[in-house]
Amino acid sequence: MITNEKIDAYNEAAISILNSSTRNSKSNVKMFSVSKLIAQETIMESLDGLHLPESSRETSAMILMNVYCNKILKPVDGSCCQPRPPLTLLQKLAACFFTLSIIGYLIFYIIHRNAHRKNKPCTDLESGEEKKNIINPPVSPLGILLQSFCKLGLIMAYFYICDRANLFMKENKFYTHSTFFIPIIYILVLGVFYNENTKETKVLNREQTDEWKGWMQLVILIYHISGASTFLPVYMHIRVLVAAYLFQTGYGHFSYFWIKGDFGIHRVCQVLFRLNFLVVVLCIVMDRPYQFYYFVPLVTVWFMVIYVTLALWPQIIQKKANGNCFWHFGLLLKLAFLLLCICFLAYSQGAFEKIFSLWPLSKCFELKGNVYEWWFRWRLDRYVVFHGMLFAFIYLALQKRQVLSEGKGEPLFSNKVSNFLLFISVVSFLTYSIWASSCKNKAECNELHPSVSVVQILAFILIRNIPGYARSVYSSFFAWFGKISLELFICQYHIWLAADTRGILVLIPGNPMLNIIVSTFIFVCVAHEISQITNDLAQIIIPKDNSSLLKRLACIAAFFCGLLILSSVQDKSRH
Repeated sequence: MITNEKIDAYNEAAISILNSSTRNSKSNVKMFSVSKLIAQETIMESLDGLHLPESSRETSAMILMNVYCNKILKPVDGSCCQPRPPLTLLQKLAACFFTLSIIGYLIFYIIHRNAHRKNKPCTDLESGEEKKNIINPPVSPLGILLQSFCKLGLIMAYFYICDRANLFMKENKFYTHSTFFIPIIYILVLGVFYNENTKETKVLNREQTDEWKGWMQLVILIYHISGASTFLPVYMHIRVLVAAYLFQTGYGHFSYFWIKGDFGIHRVCQVLFRLNFLVVVLCIVMDRPYQFYYFVPLVTVWFMVIYVTLALWPQIIQKKANGNCFWHFGLLLKLAFLLLCICFLAYSQGAFEKIFSLWPLSKCFELKGNVYEWWFRWRLDRYVVFHGMLFAFIYLALQKRQVLSEGKGEPLFSNKVSNFLLFISVVSFLTYSIWASSCKNKAECNELHPSVSVVQILAFILIRNIPGYARSVYSSFFAWFGKISLELFICQYHIWLAADTRGILVLIPGNPMLNIIVSTFIFVCVAHEISQITNDLAQIIIPKDNSSLLKRLACIAAFFCGLLILSSVQDKSRH
């Protein structure tokens, strides 16, 4: 006798009477209508077709608690039923700046277009010939600056809409082996299909390092979106990929300073700008601390460590060391002292926290009121940058003495030595994988990881570089992604994943496959565009002329001082 239609009628009558009560004219009773939708989905689990299963009650209770509790508790892993956070002062200022940039660029574009029209060639009516075309003047730095900030403003608006405005839905991650390994196989096939010859056949040449960064970044992205961190063997292998990126940081920057001997301020500013520009903008627009994007602080600090280690007296570079082996010994002493400092900080948490808790360093490295997260991240890969520097030193020394055969198609060593090293490398690579796959406790494995991760990294380098044919080709598919790997890593936080990486962004509800295709396409295009914007701005904001650069640095220092003051005011108002 009790049908769904009658239940609806009873509910409508009850709501009408309760809302028209004279005792409480402000009453606004609402029907918890979601329970009916849940019932329709779970009725098939019912034992008798009349009474709903327990899963229906549990889901209804969860939604009810989300509705009333999330706005108060504001859980970090929940986006449902939370009001949009109010705009901070910094966010309002950023919005004004980007709006003015867009307006400024439109005005500049209109003026430039009108000037271009006036300079268009016209046809001579008497001769019927077209007059010579006037060469268009190059775009001015002001035009590039306005265009870059205009594009960046539109991109940041998309970031905010995706992960702060509660306009798009988010969904949870559910790990299965298929959601992780099938995409891995797919991109591996694509990467192997698109291969080209390298311009040079040296160990870890530019194309090869871009390829390495590219496939690692794609694997890390799949790891994040599939929620594979819950599966310990995958987690341990991903830790090696992160360590390998830091290994490249040590190798690349050491090689540059050692060969070029360029310790000028221009080089330092260029690197710091390219690493940190996007993150600083996101900290302002998305109202997140610098340490939230943990990988960028990590790479930035290690770059400064490498620079200070090599730039401090005595400055030892390859050109100076070639004349006297004593300088090689001096550099090894520098590296030994660096290793000693790393060991001291790794096992002296108190000293580490005191250093990074000092103002203004604390503003950069604190997360949730302390620097423990920063200490954990730094400690997890504490030796790998040192390993990268040491490998670069040994490799460049062997290369200078012509011990290595780096010709096209030639094995790196003699056949016997090459075969022996390849065998050792394959065994080491597989041994590490077996150990990582047999891990039972994440904390214990994390303790061993800093010391043993270099084994698999070195094994991979030897396997990839000892055979001459392997050194002579690279995957252009992976290399393309490698060139924008940093932007991909940072952008995923807000426009591919969601809720600050804890969920998945849903642009197209009800169609997961189409949603992931569309969101991935937009995500990759945005990362590529940001990479271009960063490169363009780096050329303008960081000039080669030292006097101009010092003036710009003074302006940047004033900007960050203002940022610190406004940030402190915001923190006080929140508390």
